[in-house]
Amino acid sequence: MAWGCRDARAPVGGWLQGGGVVQKQETLPLGVVLERRRMENPWQDYAWKPVAVIPGAGACDPRGEWPVLKAGEDWAQFHAGTLPLELFRKETEGYKVNLTQKPPRLFVVLRSGEDMDCDHDMAPFLVTACPYEAQDYMDSGEETVEVVTMPDGVIAFVQAYIDAHHVDEPFHKRKRKRHASGDDSFGRRSALDPGRRGNGRHG
Repeated sequence: MAWGCRDARAPVGGWLQGGGVVQKQETLPLGVVLERRRMENPWQDYAWKPVAVIPGAGACDPRGEWPVLKAGEDWAQFHAGTLPLELFRKETEGYKVNLTQKPPRLFVVLRSGEDMDCDHDMAPFLVTACPYEAQDYMDSGEETVEVVTMPDGVIAFVQAYIDAHHVDEPFHKRKRKRHASGDDSFGRRSALDPGRRGNGRHG
């Protein structure tokens, strides 16, 4: 099956209102901009790193072909797929912590092309605004987690969700999207904590 991307983009404001009511769970599509840089390394030709997101980007499967957005002599930036940024009521504490950062961040989880069943070296798997969820993926050692600056429109989207749903209560950690280990006893640690901005597995 051929996977492709659509160029159409929707304004972020369309998700801020949710038809006039902020929903219990909100989703905003984000295009992931992945940069490839050539490396002087006998074992690895390129380094891959997310550098930005495109709020309201059109559909683009991470396993398919990636449109080139910019390119230089030894680097290129791709629209490497569109993923949903999902907000959940149980994670509003993490969102609040994130928005106190200067700047707030989004966490992009990358997996190897083999794990994603595609021909890319690495591909985006998940985008989250919750530093606790991001830390779970870092702790697993099975993925690479990188940060990008949260755009102003996404900050407003997350803040509106917090304003509508946050209640001060004990934090309940949501399970990882795909649990690959029998141990799910991660503590309440944040990817924003000093010394915890490293990656999991590198491709």
